[in-house]
Amino acid sequence: MSRPLPIIHRVIEHEAVPYRVEQLDLEFSNGERRVFQRLHGRGHGAVVVVPMLDEETVLLVREYAAGTHRYELGLVKGRIDAGESPVEAANRELQEEAGYAARTLTHLRALTLAPTYMSHQTQLILARDLYPQRLPGDEPEPLDVVPWKIDALHELVLREDFSEGRSIAALFITREWLRMQA
Repeated sequence: MSRPLPIIHRVIEHEAVPYRVEQLDLEFSNGERRVFQRLHGRGHGAVVVVPMLDEETVLLVREYAAGTHRYELGLVKGRIDAGESPVEAANRELQEEAGYAARTLTHLRALTLAPTYMSHQTQLILARDLYPQRLPGDEPEPLDVVPWKIDALHELVLREDFSEGRSIAALFITREWLRMQA
C-alpha cells in the first residue's frame, strides 16, 4: 500500500559531533502529529567492500572494535572521502586494510543501518580480480586478512567475533548476486 509521505512542518537542528540531530515536526495523512528525531552523519558516506580472492573465497579482516572492546572479523569498510566515488573509496580502503587492489569493482546497492532515525547509507561494492597492492592506512596496527569460503557463510554468521550487521548483510547479498550472474 502506497501512502503519502508525512508533511514536515518544522525542522530544528542540533549539532552533536559526529552527527547533526534534527527534530522533525511531522503530520501524517491521518492527521496525527508527532516529533521524530533523525541523525545525519558528517561526510560523504561509507563503503563496505566484498573482496573476492577467487570465485569461492572472500577476504575478511580482523580489527579492533572499540564499541565491543574486542577484535572483530568483518569486511573491509570505511568512509568515502571528499571527491571520491564509492568505487574509488572501496578500492582505496581495500588497499589500506587488506593489501589488495581490484581490477573490477561493482556497485551492488546501498545499505542503511537504522533508516527509521538515521540518514546514513553505506555503499556495497563487490571487488574482483584482486592483485597485491598496499596503501598506508589510518589503522593503528596491521589488520589480519582471513580468507573465507563464501559457501560457508552459515558457519561464519555463528561466530562470536563476526557480528557486524553490514558485513553479514553484504555477504548474503553478494552471494545471491553472484548466483544470479552464474
